Amino acid sequence: MLLNPRPDPAPSAHDRVYRGLRSRIMHGELAPGLSLTLRGIGAEFDVSMTPAREAVRRLSAEGALTISSSGRVTTPELSNERIEELAALRALLEVELASRALPRAHIALIERLQSINSRIADDIARQDAVGYIRRNLEFHRTLYLRAQAPAMLAMAETVWLQLGPTMRALYGRLSRKDPPHYHRLIISALKAGDEPGLRLAVRSDVTQGLRMLVA
Repeated sequence: MLLNPRPDPAPSAHDRVYRGLRSRIMHGELAPGLSLTLRGIGAEFDVSMTPAREAVRRLSAEGALTISSSGRVTTPELSNERIEELAALRALLEVELASRALPRAHIALIERLQSINSRIADDIARQDAVGYIRRNLEFHRTLYLRAQAPAMLAMAETVWLQLGPTMRALYGRLSRKDPPHYHRLIISALKAGDEPGLRLAVRSDVTQGLRMLVA
């Protein structure tokens, strides 16, 4: 006799706060240098100070939050050198992920990327910086999942997490009206099975915006 499987347990308070804050930081909902308090985090997620503190410590270890010697918690303000380092990491990791995804880039994936890119155009038209960042990362994650390289993708997501507030500062001041040019090149290279073209398009896409911050 087969028993019904037990439902997954509800996420712990700490995990719920961690995931909620992580998403907000990665997608640029919080500006760089923004001060946070454990009391405020606890009130937002309706938890006590303990899970809020645990979530902050975990995000600090990932470079998503900064804790000063006095205990002040802020979103990171990245130096030019740090931005250049993270841009180089994106180029290394994401070019390799795209290259590994190429042999598995079936037509349904390409159509999915085209659909996401169309919605990016809507975010740009509304000047919705947070929506733009969220959709842009969805575009990249959708492609990289086909690489079947979870450890490498996890590393890329950690870089995205550290860059989230900085990307908010960048995209919040852009006045572009069209979807990212390099996304169209990525899709074209996938259709053509053009690995050198794909690698170049991904490298250009993940570094060109960040270069504007350090110019």
